Amino acid sequence: MTYIRQKRPRAIGIVVFPGFQLLDAAGPATAFEIAERFSPRSYSLTLCAPGGGAVESSSGLKLSVEPLAGCAFDTIIVSGGEIARSRRATRDIVGWLRAARARRIASVCSGAFLLAEAGRLDGRRATTHWASTKDFARSYPRVTLAPDRIYVQDGDVWTSAGISAGIDLALALIEDDLGADIARRTAQQLVVHHRRPGGQSQFSALLDLGGRSGRFGDLIDWMRSSLGEPLTVERLAERAAMSQRNFARAFAAETGATPAKAVERLRLEAARAAVETSSLPLDRIAEMSGFGDADRMRRAFLRGLGQPPQALRRAARAA
Repeated sequence: MTYIRQKRPRAIGIVVFPGFQLLDAAGPATAFEIAERFSPRSYSLTLCAPGGGAVESSSGLKLSVEPLAGCAFDTIIVSGGEIARSRRATRDIVGWLRAARARRIASVCSGAFLLAEAGRLDGRRATTHWASTKDFARSYPRVTLAPDRIYVQDGDVWTSAGISAGIDLALALIEDDLGADIARRTAQQLVVHHRRPGGQSQFSALLDLGGRSGRFGDLIDWMRSSLGEPLTVERLAERAAMSQRNFARAFAAETGATPAKAVERLRLEAARAAVETSSLPLDRIAEMSGFGDADRMRRAFLRGLGQPPQALRRAARAA
């Protein structure tokens, strides 16, 4: 086995607070732990919070952590969670982040709110959990939000989507430090994708539930079964027994997507499944899913998933 040796381990500080999401901290910590097996003395890990001591996670489990004051790190990772549970702790973290000096700074899930509050995301691109993107965009207009990304790097600042995306973030940081081979082997040990295909929209529950109240559940089921047909706003409104104007407004309010965007997502969902699980030609998949032709489907894949269909097919076959 070939090892990459580092004279001084890179100090990774994972910042938590009362109500933090356990996996936001444990996921990245485990990724760095496993990378350390392949590259000894690459990392040292510290879990820290204002005041130190035992900090209770959102699940009720408690972790013993070091005091935040006086800590110095190569990389700072701010976890997410119930950031409103302790105003004092989050206020202390924001104050510490404003003055913190590190080679890299990162966040998992709603940890991006703390980075933004500290001004560390001003003028940068960032992401957070899909369910919080509207609130984030409204609260921090100086940040360019990339709502469908699993993680975003903008210079020395990295942000990631919700919960399990902290592992994707850590793998990207490991690759940045130690190269693709170590990151890939770490991912294999974790039994996760080295680079997860697609964006956050594939995990959003709104369309699967038919909206916040389930009002459009039957309509969306019908849309899924009719993807090869023209699904215009006029036809959808007629199916819902509503005027076009009222339908478009109500549908967007319920699902968080316009009717046209919802149709594209549903087509993308169906096309992706066919691309990854079948050997059908892309032209045929495009026709079946309602895109019409492979080029139009490819553009939709790039918009929604960040990769062309051929790349997802190769990744599925290699898995």
